[in-house]
Amino acid sequence: MSEKRIEMDNELLQYSGRIDFTNKKEPIMIYPCSSVTLKFTGTTLKIILRNKNIYWDNYLGYIIDGKQEKVLLTNEQDKIITLADNLKEEEHLAIIFKRMDSCHAISLLGICINENGRLLQCDDKPNRKIEFYGDSVSAGEVSEAVEYVGKPDPSHKGEYSNSWYSYAWLTARKLNAQIHNVSQGGIALLNGTGWFYENNYTGIESTYDKMSYHPELGEITNWNFAEYVPHVIIIAIGQNDSHPVDYMKEEYNGEQGHYWRESYENFVRNIRVKNPNSVIILTTTILQHHVNWDNSIEEVCNKLKDRKIMHFLYSENGCKTPGHIRISEAEQMSDELVGFINSINKELLLW
Repeated sequence: MSEKRIEMDNELLQYSGRIDFTNKKEPIMIYPCSSVTLKFTGTTLKIILRNKNIYWDNYLGYIIDGKQEKVLLTNEQDKIITLADNLKEEEHLAIIFKRMDSCHAISLLGICINENGRLLQCDDKPNRKIEFYGDSVSAGEVSEAVEYVGKPDPSHKGEYSNSWYSYAWLTARKLNAQIHNVSQGGIALLNGTGWFYENNYTGIESTYDKMSYHPELGEITNWNFAEYVPHVIIIAIGQNDSHPVDYMKEEYNGEQGHYWRESYENFVRNIRVKNPNSVIILTTTILQHHVNWDNSIEEVCNKLKDRKIMHFLYSENGCKTPGHIRISEAEQMSDELVGFINSINKELLLW
């Protein structure tokens, strides 16, 4: 059956996430939870893309009419991938999304449907907007390793990572909110710590305001904060910060501990300057880490004296699992986070 190509700047395509639209006909997805949604008729759906791999195996996620699948990506130029070729002749809804963080980047080049097929208007995006700054847990890394709940991670090459099942995206869906997930596996607050970009460990203090931030993806570019103004911002940083030295555990009031708290305060203040009206929630996760990291966050929160900045702890904060958060744990976390957000005074929340 003959097909037609849809350009990626078609106004009927609905995008979500911090996506690079420098070339609107070739948008680049770098961050987890980035997505494009389309409603169409016909029996076939294909995507044309270019994948830039840095590490691990890379997978594209997609959901067609409620059924989720994934496809392994290669580094071939202008790869055409068939997502469906035997659909019923009726309307369909597809969400194509980035499962993983900046271990790779995806340039979207085009979509193919049947020649007699049509793109249709998607439902409006939710009015609510939420944003996450986090690490691998917030990105949904290894979330699909469901047989390893409460256990260390299994050996893997990226196949278990899925941002759809991150507590972050689960929270957004339960709140009926758009999401920007500014999360990166291995990242800590400070440069020189954590696990991200091991050749030159880079902290979120240097990446939070970037569109493209991984040196191996190309030019480092800035993000325009005016393009997305969230009602709620969750900052979930303070877990990878114990590498290479867990100084917060060893000497809470030592020089490094004081410097971290000062830097965390400056980071939060920078987020506030960019988003003067947002509610900002400071937290970590249920991933095992020393309580002094959360104590430091509490200390900073109290020092800020901003009624729209608050500290949230999960019921099993820092003491649940030595491995990444699996789907069931992410569900529990999102339920608790949703409950907390819903408890916030509506005069502060403004949605």
